[in-house]
Amino acid sequence: MQRFYKIFLVLFIVFIAINLYVIEWDLGFWDEENSKFIFSMSAGILGIIVVLVMHTMSRLSVKK
Repeated sequence: MQRFYKIFLVLFIVFIAINLYVIEWDLGFWDEENSKFIFSMSAGILGIIVVLVMHTMSRLSVKK
């Protein structure tokens, strides 16, 4: 994995961890106050998926 992908992978994982820490679990997962953290966390998960797809595509182009 290239350094570029590793950096963004670590950033997205830290981003998700911070959002999990900030969520107020007493209010409930889908409470209005937690919705901004849920959206941020989903953006981080989507970012991880995009990084993994980009890494896979770059490996496929090198082999050909």
